[in-house]
Amino acid sequence: MQLFFNTEINESTKEILFNKEESRHIVRVLRKRQGDILHITNGNGYLFDAEIIIESDKKCVAKIVKSVFKEKEWSYYLHLAIAPTKNIDRLEWFIEKATEIGIDEITPILCDNSERKVIKHDRLQKIMLSAVKQSLKFTAPKLNELTKFSDFIAKERDGELCIAHCNDGEKTSLKNINFSSNIITILIGPEGDFSLRETQDALNSKYIPISLGESRLRTETAGLVAVHSINFLH
Repeated sequence: MQLFFNTEINESTKEILFNKEESRHIVRVLRKRQGDILHITNGNGYLFDAEIIIESDKKCVAKIVKSVFKEKEWSYYLHLAIAPTKNIDRLEWFIEKATEIGIDEITPILCDNSERKVIKHDRLQKIMLSAVKQSLKFTAPKLNELTKFSDFIAKERDGELCIAHCNDGEKTSLKNINFSSNIITILIGPEGDFSLRETQDALNSKYIPISLGESRLRTETAGLVAVHSINFLH
């Protein structure tokens, strides 16, 4: 299935006008013709079947002939707050793979030891949406703007709150936690880990210290291990 993404359509939409780039891709690359069916999601759980009624590489138009709501494959809500890596390619890799596995919300966080303090949100969003289409997901994750660590933990959040850090102290293995809620937030630090101050501030904000295993993991690996572990546990 070739999946298209369009956030502007909903159950009441009758026709879809594709932009010039998408129109060219549909007609020139995919060689779709009038009467062919396209599959489109709005990222909110809906799959639309749309029949091409105007075959143009500049302004392709399709009419909705069917819409179905698809429940997401996982039964939890996972929000991962992760510090951007110095090498941005690693963060992009994490976003792509986490989306393929299944995640609901990602917030890049700016920490005391962060080496990267600027990200291109639009590029990360594009990579995430590409992964949504490639993995045939009908529910797209929410990708937030870069947020200060202190601002993130200051916000009141529902469900289970966890921080994965390498500082000394007692930690519970993520795979051994019996979560009482299906809403889960996990903090993943930068290459230099969370500072002692940040770790203590998180604990004071009722975040549970967790371990992701015996190995010392890269930031993006730790993030993906957390995503996969929650997926496996549920």
